[in-house]
Amino acid sequence: MYPPRSVSVSISPSGEIVEGDSVTLSCSSDSNPPAEISWYKGGTFVRSGRIYSISKFSSDHSGEYTCKSRNKHGEKYSDAVMLSVMYAPRNVVVSITGSGEIVEGDSVTLICSSDSNPPALNFSWFKENQSSAVGSGQSFSALQSGRFYCEAHNQHGSQRSDAVTVTGASRPLKTFQKMLGLMASASPVRQLGLLCMRPLRYWLKPLVPSHAWRL
Repeated sequence: MYPPRSVSVSISPSGEIVEGDSVTLSCSSDSNPPAEISWYKGGTFVRSGRIYSISKFSSDHSGEYTCKSRNKHGEKYSDAVMLSVMYAPRNVVVSITGSGEIVEGDSVTLICSSDSNPPALNFSWFKENQSSAVGSGQSFSALQSGRFYCEAHNQHGSQRSDAVTVTGASRPLKTFQKMLGLMASASPVRQLGLLCMRPLRYWLKPLVPSHAWRL
């Protein structure tokens, strides 16, 4: 009579686990009398029995698994095995650096992020109502206004993000917006000084049609 020894875990099927697969863990040990088997995930008890089957494996099942073999003479744990599920990109999101407004001669940088395993390495950028891609890579510089979205890809599939809007503005209008911001926080004397730096017509030009100045 002796306590458990040579406790180990085998996985079927072996190799890569894709989301939705069925996975079976088997615990083996050498003991006399035969041992009772318990399963633990990350140190937390999950099930009893020599066989542990998981149908429709998902990311919630990912983690470290060990089995414990126990009889009246003692107990022994197996080495931990790590199970990680592979899945296509999801939660694909585009973020915009800055205000999302393009000033003449500048660009706006868009960044695509996603949750996937393995990490997505291929990204494609599209402008709404255009069938062909307008760029690639995790970041994209938009040189014109419009609505843009990205697609993230790995070997298990792809997913597209919602579209984000990039707007355009002329440099005089941008300058006028900046001027309004300065005046809002300035004293009355300072506001007068700012207006005197340029004729009022200069500040209003982006907002008033050119023919109106001839009236």
